[in-house]
Amino acid sequence: MTLIKLKDLEAHLWHAAHIITGPIDASDYKTYIFPILFFKRICDVYDEEFTEAMKQVGDEELAKGSMFHRIQIPEGCHWRNVFERTKDIGQALKDAFRGIEFANSKLHGIFGDASWTNKERLSDELLSTLLNHFNKVNLGVASVRNDDMGRAYEYLIKRFADKANKKAGEFYTPRTIVRLMVNILDPKVGESVYDPACGTGGMLLETIHHLKENDGDPRLLKLKGQEKNLTTEAIARMNLFLHGQEDFEIARGDTLREPKFLENDQLEHFDCVIANPPFSLKEWGHGSWSADPYGRNQFGLAPKTNGDFAWVQHMFASLNDTGRMAVVLPHGVLFRGAAEGKIRTKLLQDNRIEAIIGLASNLFYGTGIPACILVLRKSRLASHLNHVLVINAEEIYTKGRAQNTLSNQQADKIYKIYSDMEQQGPAAQEVAGVARWVPLDEIKENDFNLNIARYVQKPLEEETITVEEALRNFQEKLAALEQAESELEELLIKEGYEL
Repeated sequence: MTLIKLKDLEAHLWHAAHIITGPIDASDYKTYIFPILFFKRICDVYDEEFTEAMKQVGDEELAKGSMFHRIQIPEGCHWRNVFERTKDIGQALKDAFRGIEFANSKLHGIFGDASWTNKERLSDELLSTLLNHFNKVNLGVASVRNDDMGRAYEYLIKRFADKANKKAGEFYTPRTIVRLMVNILDPKVGESVYDPACGTGGMLLETIHHLKENDGDPRLLKLKGQEKNLTTEAIARMNLFLHGQEDFEIARGDTLREPKFLENDQLEHFDCVIANPPFSLKEWGHGSWSADPYGRNQFGLAPKTNGDFAWVQHMFASLNDTGRMAVVLPHGVLFRGAAEGKIRTKLLQDNRIEAIIGLASNLFYGTGIPACILVLRKSRLASHLNHVLVINAEEIYTKGRAQNTLSNQQADKIYKIYSDMEQQGPAAQEVAGVARWVPLDEIKENDFNLNIARYVQKPLEEETITVEEALRNFQEKLAALEQAESELEELLIKEGYEL
């Protein structure tokens, strides 16, 4: 079977979204397209596995056995069973999805809870057109390798994010920013990675890409994530499955109120923790944290109506003894006072904050405010103690009409600045206006305010001008002033004013 080119696959999948345009809002495309895509993929792969098994055992019942299939497709729940239907197609889809979930415990809830039986939104005619479109292409491994399937899936997520615009901030972080964060954490083979606000799984997936780029086997990563939104959590699991990942676990629930990854009733610990949590969450669970059973408020209790430092502390409490974390936050965490100021002060005094990277404004969906990346480590190099690396990367971006972007090259440029400064340590020479190691004593003098402009500022470019140029400018401005005065005088006389 001929391999489908990635570009052709992406175009085919994106066209599916156009089919449901109208009845389905752009922000909900993902709710309907991804389950259909996943359904078609696993059924086509199942058929390939069945054909191969028949060559080995020559018996249909044996060839259906679990030893030959990564995912079981029960009788009556195959793609072709639904595709043959002409009436009540939505119900047939729903029944097939539930049948597959029941037969595969690891897929529980993976198809989400879309309203497939709502015929006002999804008529039989519309669903038939959608299934016919997907049926044109075989999505088995022989046609679409895992890597390309994964890339096409991520392409769709990005396109859906572009369409959803402001709402996309709830489930999507620009991949180049994720790339920068993962490069900083540099996960290794055999390590564990955790995202407590995992959205569609992009940060966990980037760790897979990172290992591949560095000739590591991503199957040896241990990936875990938690996501509150049911649809988004399901998409994250599909995403990892379609990338061929085996050792992962995505849990649904409110991380700050009810963390899912526990060991002996305490938080599970990880090598790397990474997240882009909701900015300045108002209802985050303040009441349950005053006596948090997981010890996540060791540096203080975050304000009742702002959960930024609750996320920081949850992530830090989830690190093992040599763990490191990177988190995207609004700039306010760097300078706000009161409860947040106290938490920030304790983190600094305890030598937990390794680096701050200020990013350009308008890079994220749903907000135009500039954000920063905080890097914390459970155990820092002795030579790095009592210093914080401050990087001002606000001018490294590409200006866009509606939204600014960060290219791979720009993300790698920021990472190189970080990496070079990290390797040299506090003895590194300041990169004027961009990066420097700031002594804790200097931060203390500023009342532990981490506002980047206090420590790293672009040098003022003094305008040099000759005496002749200055005189000429003065004469031009004097002439303009005299002309304005003359015109005003004429106007006043015309209006009858006596001068």
